Amino acid sequence: MKISARNVLKGKVLSYEVGAVNVEVLIEIKPGLEITSVITLTSFKKLGLEKGSEAYAIIKGSNVMIGVD
Repeated sequence: MKISARNVLKGKVLSYEVGAVNVEVLIEIKPGLEITSVITLTSFKKLGLEKGSEAYAIIKGSNVMIGVD
């Protein structure tokens, strides 16, 4: 896999919640560190994601938001 994004985090699918159009996927990067992504149901099916399968969280810098209290 070659991509232009610099932030690629390998992990395992912990869980997912299927909706009518989208799927919320929870990936464990390491124990205690998780990241959530919302992808289309079509993409979810094409990727063949299942609980426990390896996956990459790919973060493009232009889409990362930060918030504080």
